[in-house]
Amino acid sequence: MALKKRIAVTLPAGPNIEDTVKRIKWAEDNGFSDAWFSDSGAPDSLTQVAAIAHHTTNLRIGIAVTPVYTRSPSVLAASANVIGQVLPGRFVMGLGSSSQTIMGKFNGIPLEKPLTRVKETAQLVKIMLAGEKTSFDGETVSSNGYRQAPMENPPPVYLAALRENMIEMAAEVGDGVIFNLWPKGALPKMMEHVAIGAARAGKKVEDVEIVNRAMVLCTDDKAYGRKLFRAAFAPYFATPVYNKFLAWAGYSDAANTINEGWAAKDREKTGNALTDDLIDEIAIIGTREEIQQRIRSDADGGVHTHIIAPLAATADDLNDTFEAFTAENFQF
Repeated sequence: MALKKRIAVTLPAGPNIEDTVKRIKWAEDNGFSDAWFSDSGAPDSLTQVAAIAHHTTNLRIGIAVTPVYTRSPSVLAASANVIGQVLPGRFVMGLGSSSQTIMGKFNGIPLEKPLTRVKETAQLVKIMLAGEKTSFDGETVSSNGYRQAPMENPPPVYLAALRENMIEMAAEVGDGVIFNLWPKGALPKMMEHVAIGAARAGKKVEDVEIVNRAMVLCTDDKAYGRKLFRAAFAPYFATPVYNKFLAWAGYSDAANTINEGWAAKDREKTGNALTDDLIDEIAIIGTREEIQQRIRSDADGGVHTHIIAPLAATADDLNDTFEAFTAENFQF
């Protein structure tokens, strides 16, 4: 059976939980199937999911993604146990390595052996959610003698991935794969590695759900949208993990220029490396019809769940972008 195509709102809606509750209620009332949280700091997303779950009746809620370095596998599994009980069959635990900035600078935690750490954490969390007694001594994490009550329907564990090795591992070990900030020309290459990883685990590639956080702006002023994207994401692509991904995706010149500009503290050089053409490859900026068509194209390329993350400078930007994907206005 083909996996369902889904549209999600992005959360949180800001620092105040009441705003997130308003958005999640609006999304449910307007036919969105999912709501996916990011998780980079306050307010803590796993806690928020548990806190707001009773405000929903049918939305699936996911995390894209919780860093594996800031919580132990047992804490992650214990959190997923609680949320899985309050959202039975409607919660997805997303795990990933995060970035050097969030781990190293914000948390003082070295981003060491990210592929191994994500893989071993996912393996342990799934063992724990199944209620098995742990006997696991990995290269980056270990647990022995821990057991929590088995869950009848444990939450699935999805893994964030960018380049080939992580994508293959995510498809092999995870129940789904989470993408972010890729140029559209790289999607076929990324899907090839999903197929390789799925085959290793004896899975059909069509059974591996692909979730993507899409940076979207509904506007007829593309220059305005590109300016917003450039300001927000030039620093993102200066981090080693995303810089290497950009080069791997076929934009090594842009990646090198971003590196040079960032090292020289030259904001203009760093930002200008994200040319209009490159931004149009990564971001989804345009009229309602244009952004809807791009989402349909991504779906045709293999993406199942599309997290609509507005590139919004104003409330009108945000509202116009979300409105383009209500059930009344958009269907696959």
